[in-house]
Amino acid sequence: MVTKVDKRARAELFRQRLREAMQVAGVNLSELARQTGVNRSTVSQLMGEGAARLPNAQLAAEAARTLGVSTDWLLGLTDRPERPGDVVAAAMQMTTAERTPSDEQLIDWAREAAGYKIRHVPAMLPDMLKTEAVMRWEYGDFLGKTPDQAISAMRDRMALVRAGGSDYEIAMPIYELTSMARGEGYYRSLPRAARAEQVEQLAATCEELYPSLRLFLFDASRVFSAPITIFGPLVGVVYVGRFYIAFRESGRIRSLTEHFDWLVREAEIDARDAAGFLRDLARDVL
Repeated sequence: MVTKVDKRARAELFRQRLREAMQVAGVNLSELARQTGVNRSTVSQLMGEGAARLPNAQLAAEAARTLGVSTDWLLGLTDRPERPGDVVAAAMQMTTAERTPSDEQLIDWAREAAGYKIRHVPAMLPDMLKTEAVMRWEYGDFLGKTPDQAISAMRDRMALVRAGGSDYEIAMPIYELTSMARGEGYYRSLPRAARAEQVEQLAATCEELYPSLRLFLFDASRVFSAPITIFGPLVGVVYVGRFYIAFRESGRIRSLTEHFDWLVREAEIDARDAAGFLRDLARDVL
């Protein structure tokens, strides 16, 4: 059922909101008239007490543009003053991504989400779970960050995990770990000793930090996920390579959370069994 609002009441609401927006924007009557392309007397009549006059569509749109609010809000059709584009901008942002999940932006988001569960699907083995030997091998020829800088960032991230403020759930494909253990694909030049140490440290970390750190392993031939991180109810992040796309709108975060929870349900290796799987995998290090 549509509720009709008396024209006089709507005109009064328009005047109240126009005054409020002008005050916030620091715009006076003369400036508003100039920016909207009408004479000062026209604006004065619209703002006159008791007047039942509403602006035409052109003037309402120009006033909204000048004052940085939505036309619908000025006319009393919504209670949100933001323009549609501003709502989208507030709900989603793009930010430059460093090469790895240990960069400052992700650490800042993790600090912001202290006390909430953090869900993570990494692009590869997460930096925060790597040994120093693997970090030095990986960053030895990387110009954007030295091995020591990467190791320092990794320690900062693990310090957040060990502090116990947030639970961490990580879901990743099984092949990433088996490829690393066997020295295949990306890991083909990683020395055997470093791979063996890495598998052992992963197993020890899963045992030590469970249940505050839970590792789920899924079969990528059955299910798939792009790299994502969900920082509690605050922000959901999709990693696309050079950029993160970060969502703060609750509906988007809920959708990403549901996707992550689906990965957990479909996992071949449950978090309770992750350490045992890694112990068995250690025997396959070639």
